[in-house]
Amino acid sequence: MKTLEVDLGTRSYPIYIGADLIDQSALFNACEKASSLFIVTNSTVAPLYAERLTKTLEKFGKPIHKIVLPDGESYKDWKHLQLIFDDLLKFGADRQTMLIALGGGVIGDMTGFAAASFMRGIRFIQVPTTLLAQVDSSVGGKTGINHPLGKNMIGAFHQPVAVIADLNTLKTLPARELSAGLAEVIKHGAIADAHFLDWIEANASALLACDTNAMAYAVLRSCEIKSAVVSADEREGGIRATLNFGHTFGHAIEAGMGYGQWLHGEAVGCGMVMGAELSYRLGQINQAEFERLSKIIRSMNLPVEPPKFGAERYIELMQVDKKTEGGSIRYVLLEKIGKAQIKSVPDAQVIETLLATGAA
Repeated sequence: MKTLEVDLGTRSYPIYIGADLIDQSALFNACEKASSLFIVTNSTVAPLYAERLTKTLEKFGKPIHKIVLPDGESYKDWKHLQLIFDDLLKFGADRQTMLIALGGGVIGDMTGFAAASFMRGIRFIQVPTTLLAQVDSSVGGKTGINHPLGKNMIGAFHQPVAVIADLNTLKTLPARELSAGLAEVIKHGAIADAHFLDWIEANASALLACDTNAMAYAVLRSCEIKSAVVSADEREGGIRATLNFGHTFGHAIEAGMGYGQWLHGEAVGCGMVMGAELSYRLGQINQAEFERLSKIIRSMNLPVEPPKFGAERYIELMQVDKKTEGGSIRYVLLEKIGKAQIKSVPDAQVIETLLATGAA
């Protein structure tokens, strides 16, 4: 097992990465002081891991409740968030209640937002069971839900008390979900560590095969990169926004297609191709670098051709983005492979990228 620390002063917390961690009660010792425990999960993950986690938590002698939500991005909304609050109130949750998010990014985001909101803030633990959640969404305290007009536009920063990434849960992931998680792994290399991107390129086959050693390093290095960025910029006032490389285009794809039609990682992978093309168009990376990154993304069985909404629709969708300031869309672009920057770009140049990638 590897342990990292997200350094946020009094809100610091550990990230545990290893095999069969769901069974290790010592990692859940924050539950010792809880009045009750609520496992929030979904209909896919619950049959696989909820009973194991319940047995682990029984050692603390607290009342344990399970909240099982439907599985999918399309359920990340007010209606289904309300189901969490319904059970918290029904079963007498209080300010000492602990929530445990058992699932992927949707469950983690919704559980975190419920924890941030219930009684103005209670504690929660992240137990991510997808690759995307282990390398990205479970770390950093971003929580929230989607709105029909924009992804993740309603939420709060609320840090967990621990992240427990059990690598063995990745073995039950469908191939499509695994590929979606690899998009975020590639992103970390592209924006922050060129040598890591080299490693990803060299180990593509092992990653797609969910090789244990390859996954252990991919999760560890991704969490190292993200935790360092979050520790430096918790509320995305500066450098943290670079973690959104591919997301402005990607969120537009998700919203335009309808949430759940493309997996988040699929949209981000395609969004990175679009962001890299714009970076190339602005003269920040060369054609060989753009083509190489596109090839790596394609090699992970991710889509690289965006849906054809048309330029006007893409611009409209991207206006609803957390990085937009004063009506100006601010894009995360590659200054070079391994380093990202945030800048505004004239719509005319963005439209050229949309045309070049087949989006318009």
